[in-house]
Amino acid sequence: NCPGHCLMFQRRVRSYKELPIRLGDFGVLHRNEASGALSGLTRVRRFQQDDAHIFCTKEQVGEEVKGVLGFVDYVYTKFGFTYELKLSTRPEKYLGDSETWDRAEEDLEKALKEFGKPYLENKGDGAFYGPKIDITVSDAMKRKFQCATLQLDFQLPACFQLEYTAKDEGKMERPVMIHRAVLGSVERMFAILLEHY
Repeated sequence: NCPGHCLMFQRRVRSYKELPIRLGDFGVLHRNEASGALSGLTRVRRFQQDDAHIFCTKEQVGEEVKGVLGFVDYVYTKFGFTYELKLSTRPEKYLGDSETWDRAEEDLEKALKEFGKPYLENKGDGAFYGPKIDITVSDAMKRKFQCATLQLDFQLPACFQLEYTAKDEGKMERPVMIHRAVLGSVERMFAILLEHY
């Protein structure tokens, strides 16, 4: 799903005037879970995910992150869920340089503070390509499930050599990619909703 959206971005010359570009789909994903890890609808091998990617400038990251958090809050409030936010930071093994990681973590932390809801820091649990905000909900039996996620990615745009023309039209710049899922695994969300109601 992620590479497909990169290819869609890459198919023609892009301008800063077009950004942010938001692409989404309900993609099928497969995971080879460890023996004994599968559990009803909450942990399956094949699942649907509301997979979306936002391609934006570095300056747009904060507003886009707050927009995603607002969308998550809207959906989860409609469902009657309470949720927990976790800022997951740089793991021991990561791609990219520390300066980019520092800025990405600062961007997410600033957006979380401006969003105004409490959050926890989950040190070292970020993805290898960037920091993330994980959102967990509790079902009727108070079991916590990670559903929504928001991840900053500077690596995939570099791997796909994604670029857009900057305001200074003689210059090309690399976009930031934000991975986001509000429901996460649709099957897991369905199971939580069944328990909830």
